[in-house]
Amino acid sequence: MNNNNISYKQPLLETPFHSKTREKCYAHDWFRWAGYKVVRQYTNAELEYTAIRNTAGGIDITPMHKYSIKGSDAKSFINKLITRDISKIKNNQVVYALWCNEDGYIVDDGTVFCFNEDDFIICCAERNLNWFEDTAMGYEVAIEDISKSIAALAFQGPLSCKILNMLGAKGIENLKPFDFGNYQINNKEVMISRTGFSGDLGYELWIKPDIATQVWDDLFSFNHYYKILAAGLTALEMVRIEAGFVQVNADFIAAEQALRPNRMRTPYELGLGWIVNLEKDYFTGKQALIRHKEKGPEKKLVGLDIEGDKPAVGSVIYDNSKKNIAKEIGIVTAAMWSPVLKSNIAIGFVNKEHYKLGSKVYAEIYHPEELDYRKIWAKCKVVKKQFFSPQRRYDIPADI
Repeated sequence: MNNNNISYKQPLLETPFHSKTREKCYAHDWFRWAGYKVVRQYTNAELEYTAIRNTAGGIDITPMHKYSIKGSDAKSFINKLITRDISKIKNNQVVYALWCNEDGYIVDDGTVFCFNEDDFIICCAERNLNWFEDTAMGYEVAIEDISKSIAALAFQGPLSCKILNMLGAKGIENLKPFDFGNYQINNKEVMISRTGFSGDLGYELWIKPDIATQVWDDLFSFNHYYKILAAGLTALEMVRIEAGFVQVNADFIAAEQALRPNRMRTPYELGLGWIVNLEKDYFTGKQALIRHKEKGPEKKLVGLDIEGDKPAVGSVIYDNSKKNIAKEIGIVTAAMWSPVLKSNIAIGFVNKEHYKLGSKVYAEIYHPEELDYRKIWAKCKVVKKQFFSPQRRYDIPADI
């Protein structure tokens, strides 16, 4: 071991944007993600959320794990790895995918970028190098962790396309959702994908680390006129709840990290059966997923529209309003008061007797008030997880 690489004064890694994020992080509120130091909130999470929903916000997502998959069997390997069929994927296309173990439980989810038949990149939140290498046995592929070679910035919000266009990204408005390409940002080449975790019009910028701070300055040069703000992970969590997106180790535990078998989840329990293609010849977990589908999920992740304005964070879900006979039927995994929707919303698991849309259930909310808690018994309605999905998210060309 090279002791020169160990620093007890800097226990966490810094992203290529750190000099800029540190400058703006007045709250000094940091979060550990994949060994990196990233901002939880810069000043006020609600203001950062407001920027994403009304103008645009920039989020440092560099700690995402990025894996290069190259070789003559690259597509075949990925088709074995993931539940989705990518046999017809096109160059410069991105697909959302997940991968399971042999028992049909989700290991992780992420995005697959296709450069050509023999060249892909997979981006995901958790470390998956060992899983990928084990799955690739017998395939002519080279798998490399390239996480440190790419700085990543999510640029999300209704003005995101306009700002990128003003910076010289010509034709960015014609980029289709889940496509990517190379563009010029003030004469600096940047790969941009029309993807994101906000459920709104937005892009993700994949940047060489040595020009990362320059691209950051370019984006935020419009702050004075357009109120573009740097946003932390708390604001990102707020918009992803509204979008109904699932988050590993929040809404489900990665199968390879779960200490208890009953904490693992199948795609059908998360409402992600639409990206499981059981017609494929073979992929890891196929036989188990056939059985899971035939049996049907015992519980399912659903959206909840909750009465009142007190977020149901961590609340237990019950089947009846009469407390003395009510039975536990689920739990809330994420919740918030949505400023844009003016609603108290949540995502959570409920059992099969109650996950049908329109079902009435009840949440036991413990709301903190100064140094005490107030217990609230709130009525809930089971709804779709996708609370927020504006048309501008899909428009081609995008609004500039």
